[in-house]
Amino acid sequence: MQDNAMLAIVEQAYRGALEKQFFDCFCLAAELHRQLGGLDMLLRGAAATYAVPAPEPVSLILGGRELATFSVPRTNLGTLLDAGAGVFVEREGLAEHGLTDVEPIDGITVVEGQELARRWPDYRTVCFL
Repeated sequence: MQDNAMLAIVEQAYRGALEKQFFDCFCLAAELHRQLGGLDMLLRGAAATYAVPAPEPVSLILGGRELATFSVPRTNLGTLLDAGAGVFVEREGLAEHGLTDVEPIDGITVVEGQELARRWPDYRTVCFL
């Protein structure tokens, strides 16, 4: 956790390949981290699934057209990690999706459910993305 950092909480996962083609919450978080002097992110609920490795998404065929230009959330999450943001995932979110035996992506810290909630006063801003 950084001094006076912003905490961004992400609970929802996969909001649509076509609607979010080139910009997702991880792109936004990386920009907020850069512009606002630091950001930590907590992945919880269904968004906890982003904390573990997964294969690249396959293209979609709709009406005879192949669509393969949608964003890859784990790639954008990697960009956020590379920028130095703190990324945490709730153990309960991993357990809800059967991911307790899977190691998270390097740089992501597993935390207990209310651990970051107790730290909210340490953050300048807490928001949901």
